[in-house]
Amino acid sequence: MDISYECGPCFLRQAREALDLSTDDENVKMQVMEEIFKFLSTTFKAGTNSNSTGSSMHKIIKQKTGCMDPYYKEKVEGNEIALKYLPEVKKILDEDDSLENYVKIAIIGNILDFGAFTLDDDIEGVIKSSLKKDLAVKDIEEFENSLKTHDKVLYLVDNTGEIVFDKLLLAKLKEYDLDITIAVKSEPILNDATMVEALDVGLDEFGKLVEIGAGTVGYVDSEISDEFRQIFDDHEFVISKGMGNYEGLTEIDLSKKDIYFLLCVKCNTIARHIGANLHDMLLLRK
Repeated sequence: MDISYECGPCFLRQAREALDLSTDDENVKMQVMEEIFKFLSTTFKAGTNSNSTGSSMHKIIKQKTGCMDPYYKEKVEGNEIALKYLPEVKKILDEDDSLENYVKIAIIGNILDFGAFTLDDDIEGVIKSSLKKDLAVKDIEEFENSLKTHDKVLYLVDNTGEIVFDKLLLAKLKEYDLDITIAVKSEPILNDATMVEALDVGLDEFGKLVEIGAGTVGYVDSEISDEFRQIFDDHEFVISKGMGNYEGLTEIDLSKKDIYFLLCVKCNTIARHIGANLHDMLLLRK
């Protein structure tokens, strides 16, 4: 997806956050931020790809600070907190085990941002209140038809913490006798799930785990491996989690795909692109 003017402050916010997590050296932070401004001064232009720009910026931070996984602690804590609340979420689903509720839970996992919560926060309350909200875009009937029609699905995960709740939807998908392939990042980027975190929470119990061949912000078509491209091309039915994957995938030809985006709208640029409102939860078929 193309950059908008609102992406500028977001890039700088992410840069500051990643730098603070990467090093305590104020001189290094200043040097890296200078480098980022130089980079953005030549690349931040109309028509530039947002995912690719963000990925390159984080690569600069890693190279200059020597910290290859700035969000490591946040990822571990996010999974721990989500796993703690998994039994409570299962109880909620026992009361209403509709496919729509499983979809909502998977999206709520994206909303919560477990790195910002502690074990003392009322996560159960947030979940229950979110479940009461309607999906702003609800292609649920089409989704269930796709589950019944296809024999395999490619599931693109997003963040750690969130992947714990993905397990519930993945278990539901298995009821449709689907062969499930679950794709994760090959290298750390932000708090996105890599193979390490996916194995830690047991995602391999629900399907075959594969890597996309890159550590990019969302899906960047030019960066994926040949091996993953073959996997992607071989799957007509795709479930994509999060805004980053939406930004990247909507740039490529999806005419031969039966693809569904599960996400919460967290920025105005995405909201305008979709025609939705900020904080809307979507099950969107493309």
